[in-house]
Amino acid sequence: MSKYFHYQQDKLFVENVPLAEIAERFGTPTYVYSHAALTDAYMQYADALKGREHLICFAVKSNSNLSILSLFAKLGAGFDIVSGGELQRVLAAGGTANKVVFSGVGKSVAEMRLALEAGIHCFNVESEAELVRLNEVAGSMSKVAPISFRVNPDVDAKTHPYISTGLKQSKFGVAYTDALALYRKASNMPHLRVTGMDCHIGSQLTETGPFIAAAEKVLQLVDTLAKEGIKLEHLDLGGGLGIRYRDETPPSIPEYVHALLNALSGRAEKIIVEPGRVLVGNAGILLTKVEYLKPGEEKHFAIVDAAMNDLMRPALYDAYHEIQPILRRAAPARQYEVVGPVCESGDFLGHARSLSIEQGDFLTLMSAGAYGMSMSSNYNTRPRAAEVMVDGAKVNLIRDREKVQQLFADEKNYL
Repeated sequence: MSKYFHYQQDKLFVENVPLAEIAERFGTPTYVYSHAALTDAYMQYADALKGREHLICFAVKSNSNLSILSLFAKLGAGFDIVSGGELQRVLAAGGTANKVVFSGVGKSVAEMRLALEAGIHCFNVESEAELVRLNEVAGSMSKVAPISFRVNPDVDAKTHPYISTGLKQSKFGVAYTDALALYRKASNMPHLRVTGMDCHIGSQLTETGPFIAAAEKVLQLVDTLAKEGIKLEHLDLGGGLGIRYRDETPPSIPEYVHALLNALSGRAEKIIVEPGRVLVGNAGILLTKVEYLKPGEEKHFAIVDAAMNDLMRPALYDAYHEIQPILRRAAPARQYEVVGPVCESGDFLGHARSLSIEQGDFLTLMSAGAYGMSMSSNYNTRPRAAEVMVDGAKVNLIRDREKVQQLFADEKNYL
């Protein structure tokens, strides 16, 4: 719980708006975001980096809603993308192409062409094969592509294995031991311009040690390149700073930035960071309704109208999201499995939660602003949720709830 999501006389509010009003007006499931929380998180980064040349590139994959991208663009953000579709979202939201870095291991020819035409800031190259392809594509367009390599420092991020990306067995990046030879090769390619070095070791990191260890390894390589006449303009230190979901104690944004700046003391390169979760995670919640309470011999179930297709993280990672009622009752609590209506045993949102609730009550899944809506699906032909942005006392619908007819509108019945 934060100051942006808080109880007033046992009623849960987002900023100045009771969540009950949003539930009644827009229905459920609905994602709800706080404009003030998003702004606050971004400005913590901007203020901590003030006085140092930098670019804050929001990781679009964490939440790609146009209104959220537009808010960050207006605050001065760049964007970290991993697909051509994300680039088109950024541009549609008013983002600037020359503030975009393009990561990802499988960039297609079409995506490369799109990014080159737009004039992005940098391609984060993740393999030798990609390097060769990008040089060929840029040449065919009579362009020069700005590149950095995503260097894999083989540092343990100490996070969930599915979101740890910096170990040598990872599919991401180029091996630290191969990087020098690849930089030499790139510097001799006619349609590439070496501009920087990128490093991203994972997501939901809760201590600064892995960040610093990765930065130190990268800096050794940067200095080796400089001795060979390959001077870099920027250092992209990735994202991955974690948030509190339950009892984690991650460093604050200023603490994290201070630790990075200390590690980079005396360096002249521009700093790029790629925060995602830490900007949006605790700025959003998923609002859901209790459809049924189902008692059992061993477990009691609260069956809600949100499901794994709306919020994948619990089923995918066994991730924990705090669950709060929007109306606190004085009645004794009972322990529930909070589950959705999807036809999978893995469709759960929370295990063994102590709740005082009745059928028809509304619940919130907290810390759902990152990798919630962006990972949602239409499994079981379920329309995706609506999205709402609250700005003080103003409530803005920023995505309509999907209609079932939209889900099969592009399908063809050949019979």
